[in-house]
Amino acid sequence: MAAFRSQASELLTKQLGGDRLHLDKAAQEALGRSIIVELLEAAAADAVTAGRPSWTPVQQDELAQAIFNALFRMGRLQPLIEDDRIENISIVGFDGVWLDLADGSRVPGPPVADSDQELTDFLTFLASRSEISARPFSEAQPKLHLQLDDGSRLAATAWVSPRPLVLIRRHRLTEVSLQDLVDRQALSPLTASFLTAAVRARLSVVVAGAQGFGKTTMARALCGAFDPKESIATLESEFELGLHEMPDRHKIVYAWQSRPGSGERGPDGRQSGEFTLNEALHDSFRFTAGRTIVGEVRGPEAWLMVKAMESGSGSISTTHSVNARGAMRKLVTCAMEFGPQVTHELATRKLAETINLIVQLDMEVEELPDGTERRHRWVSEIVAISPGEKDLGYATTTVFDAHEGRVAVAHTLPDELRRLERHGFDLAGFLTEARSSGVIA
Repeated sequence: MAAFRSQASELLTKQLGGDRLHLDKAAQEALGRSIIVELLEAAAADAVTAGRPSWTPVQQDELAQAIFNALFRMGRLQPLIEDDRIENISIVGFDGVWLDLADGSRVPGPPVADSDQELTDFLTFLASRSEISARPFSEAQPKLHLQLDDGSRLAATAWVSPRPLVLIRRHRLTEVSLQDLVDRQALSPLTASFLTAAVRARLSVVVAGAQGFGKTTMARALCGAFDPKESIATLESEFELGLHEMPDRHKIVYAWQSRPGSGERGPDGRQSGEFTLNEALHDSFRFTAGRTIVGEVRGPEAWLMVKAMESGSGSISTTHSVNARGAMRKLVTCAMEFGPQVTHELATRKLAETINLIVQLDMEVEELPDGTERRHRWVSEIVAISPGEKDLGYATTTVFDAHEGRVAVAHTLPDELRRLERHGFDLAGFLTEARSSGVIA
């Protein structure tokens, strides 16, 4: 099938010529289908002439659809992408496939290619084909981060690992609210009241947790508390938040996505076509957005997050961490990666001045009798950050804390956060819960 896909791709490119930009996607797909049919009919005729068995009409139709999926969709991954039960697809080699389902369970999946080489070849083709964010993927650039045409996020590595590695994350909860997460028992109504008020009061929040713990979903839910007419700028390595795709919820969204360059580096050290988040941030300042959001912070973009939070209060970001205080330590290290001018002291001071809250997520994996797994995610801790403590550089206060290892309950409220009552926070409920759990708030 890979050979047919390659032939069809070459013929499609040749026939489109300079018309690719003038033909819409439907027209290109129609042309692609006709090319595939002609290729298969020619191959069937050759088989008959040579005395070899050919396909039945049903087999030919199935093969035609498989080639079409490889050319315009996601190949053998397509049925998995279309399955609404599936949230994440984890792949270690063409036949090592595991599926995370919406009910929290994890089950094995079918092979997605006939060999590791076929899988790698398809990923290379997919990276170059994407209409949204084409990216290089080769031995020279062995990692790939890509937003698929349906909005799913793909990360892949090859050549530097024993087998090709792929993770596809499908965010089923897009237009999600804090109330939706309450309904899923990810947080209590009181915690939702606190976070809603914090967003409305324009506090800056970092959502922390390990990979797959629901950080992006929580960030979307927090953004759901924005005023629909408020202008928002989002800066991401790959579009993931998707606020610009929710016009009913967010009316004005300026969305930027960074782009890696390709080819040799020029005298300035940059590759052709490269567009960085730093450039996106500077560009965003011209749009006078009410809030500027740097999506996921994994490295030096932590310093850009600081700039975004300084330029407009009420920002939201995510980062990987096992606990809230660890998130703060990690962000200091990440900010220092921006350059030698960002010292430990400067990074610590700026982060303490700009971050107001860290929302920590946790997850439990339950093994079921049939050998599959079920996962439950929840808010385990909310910590308030403020400048102070000379040795550390900042002070932390546990506002909500894990209760018996599960959903966080009221703990200690800093005096400055009592003002959130004006924005709808259930202060009386917080004080009552804190006392009942043995804490004097």
